[in-house]
Amino acid sequence: MRYGIAMAQKKSHEVDGWLRRPDPRVAVVLIYGPDRGLVAERARQFAERSGADLDDPFSVVRLEAGEVEQQPGRLLDEARAVPMFSERRLIWLRGAGTQKALAAEIAELCAAPPADARLLVEAGELRKGAALRSAVEKADAAMALPCYADDGRGLDALIDGELAAAGLGIGLEARQLLKANLGGDRLATRGELEKLTLYCRGRTTIEADDVRALGGDVSALDIDETVDAVLTGDTAAFDRSFARLLAAGTAPFLFLAAAQRRLHALQAMRHAMDAEGKTPAAAVAAARPPVFFARRPAAEKALRAWPAAGLAHAAERLQAGILKTRQRPDLAAAIARQTLMALSLTARRGR
Repeated sequence: MRYGIAMAQKKSHEVDGWLRRPDPRVAVVLIYGPDRGLVAERARQFAERSGADLDDPFSVVRLEAGEVEQQPGRLLDEARAVPMFSERRLIWLRGAGTQKALAAEIAELCAAPPADARLLVEAGELRKGAALRSAVEKADAAMALPCYADDGRGLDALIDGELAAAGLGIGLEARQLLKANLGGDRLATRGELEKLTLYCRGRTTIEADDVRALGGDVSALDIDETVDAVLTGDTAAFDRSFARLLAAGTAPFLFLAAAQRRLHALQAMRHAMDAEGKTPAAAVAAARPPVFFARRPAAEKALRAWPAAGLAHAAERLQAGILKTRQRPDLAAAIARQTLMALSLTARRGR
């Protein structure tokens, strides 16, 4: 039986929209990706919209992939059991991955969807072509929803939503510092935002000093220093800093996002130099938003190393690197390092 669903998969930016109005014809939902916090959060959203009473053990059956793998046929039995005290049940399976037997059972349920149950599967990162992912993406009555670390637009939306709920606004410099600290994991991001809103309770606006006072495990200043090394051509300092922060768990995207913001700022300052005849120091001093005082020497040095055409080319190269990390999240660290090292070498030659 074919259900005629247009696509059995969504792109990252389409997931939230689909979750707001899940297709009732979808019987199997796979939510997967490297951001485990975001996977768990979106699975909860889907479960709440499924119509099942999450506190009723007769409506919701929670299973772990490891135990199901050890009990062949159990998932099929649970999905096809006739509900006794509810109209339709939710089978909520966590911890799925590359288990072959489990993927085969889910493929069977995709091919012949149960009439009285919905299957929700939480999984980690699944490469294209993985058995579980392929089974869902090829099915008519299933949907695969990827979860990757929040990009700049996703972080802005998350920040705005959390702060609005707390009745708080945020200044531009504070937002930039905050975004440099966030994005690797959705649960960690929410935790940092909750901590910040609690710290600023009773106020109306969050300032940059508030963000610095409550900086998380990832230091915005450390990332800024790494980007300074890139844009001033200090390749050795970049390599040391990048390796250290990466080993500490910093998401590769944070380096690229910080470099992208800095390049855009440098382009505006370079335009002021070329159009108005300003010196690097004068262009930095007049920049809006203002350049943090500790970053000003590095910004002046970068402006001396980069002509306008070079900055434009660097921005294009950086955007291409960001796109590659989204296409190949398994190689994100290597792609980020290669992209930033190339920019650092270019700056070194310009310097």
